[in-house]
Amino acid sequence: MKKTSNKQSFFQRNVRDTHILCIFALDMPFPIHINIVDLVFKGMLIGMIASAPMGPVGVLCVQRTLNKGRWYGFITGVGAAVSDIIYAAITGFGMAFVMDIINNDTNKFYLQIIGSIILLSFGIYTWRSDPTKNIHQSGKQRGSMTHNAITAFLVTFSNPLIIFLFMGLFAQFAFVIPNRPFEMIVGFASIVGGALVWWYGLTWLIDKVRGIFDSSGIRIINQIIGAIVIIFSVIFLFGTCTNLYRF
Repeated sequence: MKKTSNKQSFFQRNVRDTHILCIFALDMPFPIHINIVDLVFKGMLIGMIASAPMGPVGVLCVQRTLNKGRWYGFITGVGAAVSDIIYAAITGFGMAFVMDIINNDTNKFYLQIIGSIILLSFGIYTWRSDPTKNIHQSGKQRGSMTHNAITAFLVTFSNPLIIFLFMGLFAQFAFVIPNRPFEMIVGFASIVGGALVWWYGLTWLIDKVRGIFDSSGIRIINQIIGAIVIIFSVIFLFGTCTNLYRF
């Protein structure tokens, strides 16, 4: 009988402690919601989509990986990621001012349609473009890591049109959450994480196949990326139009 009483007392203490922890979590200044995992996933996906096309910095990353070594290629991607997060923050900050309009269900529907069309156009452009057409050979003189990162940052930062891509991605994924600074910091950090995952994976692949990789390989990678973006944008567009799903 005493043993049963002790078990009940232990159970009651656990229940009480759990209840206290729940109250404490709800009262935290930056509460962590279950959908934070969803936000991290969306952020990483946005980061990878924004980084993936073989534009000038992508070609530069490939050239530096082949001529200077894998880590010089990766630091080139880091410089590009810094530029991307600046433009992503500008886009998110601007969209936060019009959240009253964006949060309207009808407006959100049309924004996601527009976002899907932007992504589709981006995919078609990526598929049809030839990133090696205006290629400039990267010198074999290594230089410092800082120099390689800064030059990649400047190359990427000189193309503000990426803001339109971020607008499309943010609209499609309903990424901007106003008055939630903690969640948005996590979201933007996830964008950087997604970009770095892409550059790390790309330089690893190029380093492994450096003996057989040439300019045609750059075109093939670009076409594969374009095809993937086209497929997913069509899925997003169909899903939004048929109300099959909503982000």
